[in-house]
Amino acid sequence: MKNLPMDLLRAFVSVSQLRSFTKAGELLGRSQPAVTLKIKRLEELVDQRLFLRGGKSLELSDSGVALYNYAKQILTLNDLAISQISKSTVYGKIRLGIPSEFATVLLPKIISRFAKAYPNVALEVNCELSKYLLTRAGRESHDLILVLADQDADLDGDLVKTDELVWVSSKKFNRAKEDAVPLIVASKGCIYRHNAMTGLSNASLSWKIVYTNPDLTGIQYAIQEGLGVTVLSRSIVPENLHILSASAGLPSLDRVSINIICNEQRGSDEAIELLKEFLTASLT
Repeated sequence: MKNLPMDLLRAFVSVSQLRSFTKAGELLGRSQPAVTLKIKRLEELVDQRLFLRGGKSLELSDSGVALYNYAKQILTLNDLAISQISKSTVYGKIRLGIPSEFATVLLPKIISRFAKAYPNVALEVNCELSKYLLTRAGRESHDLILVLADQDADLDGDLVKTDELVWVSSKKFNRAKEDAVPLIVASKGCIYRHNAMTGLSNASLSWKIVYTNPDLTGIQYAIQEGLGVTVLSRSIVPENLHILSASAGLPSLDRVSINIICNEQRGSDEAIELLKEFLTASLT
């Protein structure tokens, strides 16, 4: 029986999410040729081609899609096992800044696991817009921030992944194509709001804001009632909402980057590094 080395699987998952050998190398701290070699070794191990390379595009093959789902589970279990074994030696308090939509979807999955693995590490979580978290005040008031930014934004810290922006509604939402697009959005400064309005304007589609709420839960309720549409990152769309297809007549949107940034004044800290690993595993 063959074994799948963790470093090969981690490289594979990174390339799959970022759709780039170069960006995966930057994330992993490896050169592009080194990442390419890892993927080649993995393809030889499974005796399957994992990526379809055509021009500038890089897509997963059918075998690649199948392996990707297993690879994510394997890496998560590997990281959790290591964390559990070393949990007794870690102490501290971490001030985490995170966008509200990730707090709603992501935190329930990691808080209980992290608390069980590291009972001596206290988490203080604040929900803010990424725009604020990236300010000097936002950075200085947190030890670790998770932020959304445009894909080509030049940020310090670690790139976790890029994610597709999608249009979201309830299944009962219906709009005549000649009507203005009813938008359900967060307050000014929200990257989803900006991309929704910019995308519609660039496509010469009229739009109107029908509901504003700074919290994903409030936006979710409005969408469920069929009041309008919103824009979210694909990876955090709640299960009870509906991702619209191209047939809805809405414009395609840019991708965004999801980044983790540490407060440099805090310095090297094992608890922060472990929380970074938990956040990264939950998002990938």
